[in-house]
Amino acid sequence: MNHTITRGLLLAAAALAGTPAHAEDSVAYYLARIAELNHAGPHLNAVIAINPDAAQAEQAARKMTGPLAGKAILIKDNIESIEPLATTAGSLALANNVTGRDAPLVARLRAAGVVILGKSNLSEWANIRSSASTSGWSAVGGQTRNPHATDRSPCGSSSGSGAGVAAGLAWAAIGTETDGSITCPASVNGVVGFKPTVGLVSRTHVVPISHSQDTAGPIAQNVHDAALLLTAMAGSDPADSATAPADAHKTDYVAALTGASLKGMRIGVLRKSVGSDAKVQALFAKALIDLSAAGAELVPIDYDRDPTMGRDELTVLLYELRNDLGAYLAGLPGQPAVRSLADVIRFNAAHADTEMRWFGQDLFEKAMTLTDEATYKAARANSLRLAGKDGIDHLLAANHVTLLIAPTGGPGWPIDLVSGDHGVEAGAGALPAIAGYPHLTVPMGAIEGMPVGLSFIGAAWDDVHVLAAGAAYEKARTVPLAKPTYEPWRERALP
Repeated sequence: MNHTITRGLLLAAAALAGTPAHAEDSVAYYLARIAELNHAGPHLNAVIAINPDAAQAEQAARKMTGPLAGKAILIKDNIESIEPLATTAGSLALANNVTGRDAPLVARLRAAGVVILGKSNLSEWANIRSSASTSGWSAVGGQTRNPHATDRSPCGSSSGSGAGVAAGLAWAAIGTETDGSITCPASVNGVVGFKPTVGLVSRTHVVPISHSQDTAGPIAQNVHDAALLLTAMAGSDPADSATAPADAHKTDYVAALTGASLKGMRIGVLRKSVGSDAKVQALFAKALIDLSAAGAELVPIDYDRDPTMGRDELTVLLYELRNDLGAYLAGLPGQPAVRSLADVIRFNAAHADTEMRWFGQDLFEKAMTLTDEATYKAARANSLRLAGKDGIDHLLAANHVTLLIAPTGGPGWPIDLVSGDHGVEAGAGALPAIAGYPHLTVPMGAIEGMPVGLSFIGAAWDDVHVLAAGAAYEKARTVPLAKPTYEPWRERALP
């Protein structure tokens, strides 16, 4: 693995923090834990690089005031930070992409006292390279493992962010989502993940897929901590036009959790998004009992997803990928190995033994063929309408409900580098992903020790009510949650 730091170097770095290695919530503690669980032991491969200046940054941050002062987090390795760390998106093509600049979302977090502990592993290129990919694998970082069972998928593409928080390798993490890339890894790793309204958080200096659907968001142990991070991250950025309304909508999301209650709230239950797995159905039924006991009024909703929504979404993502990723690569400082999507395709072909050992790049290649703007615009209009106006907006209004709920998905599936992902079909995450609306997942229990999350979905810019409902559910939940076991350890390490 590139950027690997040995146990001895990690413990030496921990000593520099001036904090006892056993003290929780310190850089020293997290570095020792990364040495034990990420680079040794179960080899979680959740952390792709360590910030060599983390200990010094913590010393400075501890002198600041505020709830985030000195909190050490991981950021997904498609988000730039000013530390001497490459932003790789998991690809060897960007192995030397040290830009020396903070993404605005990172600058906001840093100003609040957050310490960047390091970069988290991800599904390479945020899982947009191949239709047969394995979540959590990248050529730079190898295969991320689920800490609840190391032969199970951590989902993706924010795989290392979800697994890292679940394993206690950092206080929290930042992920990115285009469709499911925050909520799925949070769900299967048993933590909280929040995909905000697209435009609430800046995407500048984040390796892109789609300006229509991309956003960054927090992954944390609970809704309160996710709200803390979102409060710091949110805001307008002149370089990202989608964020123009952000300053008018952002608020103190933590303050909004005070007194959060489900009493009298009408919540739409997406019954056809539960899936066919009997164990998922049973766990969801227990969540409904808890919600009802807390005072929520549950409204059954039969919603059938129009198949053209997903078809047209893919057209949009691939069309925008070619343009958005190309613009990002073309604007990188220094001398990167690639300046366009076509360059990346050629790089992968030339380094097929490392880059395409397990799966190819059919989606990249298809993206190069999607050049008709009229087709793209029609696809975007249709998918956005089906997910937004005729989807979430209609379901909320027609049923007089504040939010929609469903299982986020099924439990983590066995890692399969030969055949790729094959998880349980459940959830309604495509709706808020395509519409650009907020989506929160909160742990609702486990199936055979493997976590499953409950999704809360709301209207555009209604992030505050989605978070508040999730926080109220946390208090009402009666089902025990899974704890990481790091088993079974693999006798033969996955690549």
